[in-house]
Amino acid sequence: MKTVRRIELLAPAKNVEIGQQAILHGADAVYIGGAKFGARYAAGNSAGEIARVVEYAHRYGVRVHATLNTLIYDDELEAAGRQARELIAAGVDALIVQDMALRRMSLPVELHASTQTAIRTPAEAAFLGNAGFARVILERALSLDEILSLIHISEPTRR
Repeated sequence: MKTVRRIELLAPAKNVEIGQQAILHGADAVYIGGAKFGARYAAGNSAGEIARVVEYAHRYGVRVHATLNTLIYDDELEAAGRQARELIAAGVDALIVQDMALRRMSLPVELHASTQTAIRTPAEAAFLGNAGFARVILERALSLDEILSLIHISEPTRR
């Protein structure tokens, strides 16, 4: 029996207003950058602003993913962990991350491997799935055939 996958429209939200507009126009989920550690230039939303997006989104059954998708230096680990916990307390449904240090923090939220992790092969996607990532966001430059080869990988083994 063929598995039917639901397509999710995930829209970027630079700020609260754009997030609300994306939701009103049919997004199933939005992603938004926090105060620091995000790859989107000048996103810089506070945890309070993201909490407003979450409150609005959840009224409509829409998920909110927050980005912490830059590499984190050793002297930034404490601040990155603090921001991750603030975003979780704000109610985000997932964190989109690049740096594997966030994976090691045992955060109580879904983690998605960012496109910045450059996932290009089924083996790379399976590796991250086995490492505990709930979702992988593929490399932007992949062809349709390459994407299709990644879609058909088996479910990761859970430990």
